[in-house]
Amino acid sequence: MARSKKTQAALDEALSAQMAQGQVGLGVDIVQVARMRTILKRTPAFAARAFSEDERTYCDSTADPAIHYATRFAAKEAVVKALGTGFAEGVGVRDIEVRRAKNGRPYAALRGGAKRKADQMGVTEMPISLSYTATDAIACAIAITHASLQASEKRIDAAEELSKRFKEARGMLDDL
Repeated sequence: MARSKKTQAALDEALSAQMAQGQVGLGVDIVQVARMRTILKRTPAFAARAFSEDERTYCDSTADPAIHYATRFAAKEAVVKALGTGFAEGVGVRDIEVRRAKNGRPYAALRGGAKRKADQMGVTEMPISLSYTATDAIACAIAITHASLQASEKRIDAAEELSKRFKEARGMLDDL
């Protein structure tokens, strides 16, 4: 069935709605617990170089500190991946601290280079998720930006606009 130029143009415009890109950062990392155990045993100063006093106090108070150190290190790696920097661009391992809210939920507290990068990106929230087994620790971090929240609202508007244009195009087809 042939479409009018106006109908085709309306469909093309509605279908070409761009999705937001680069407005949410995602980072995931996994650390082998055995490797962390080896590092802590071979280089005891590593814990003080990589973790805050509060992180060390928490980890050292557990039955198996290596699991918790590995989990927190995975979280730090996930955060820098979500920021898109790695441990570069002035972001150091101590710029990210894994803390626990009163309800036990972990969160990333940023300072120094990590905070500056997050501010530059417009990060409004950095939720993290931590998990571990006897052998592996894994963490996920999402850098949610102000732009991503706006893009989410625009996507809803784009879907409504697409629906509206589809109805208009359908009406034009019905008129034919």
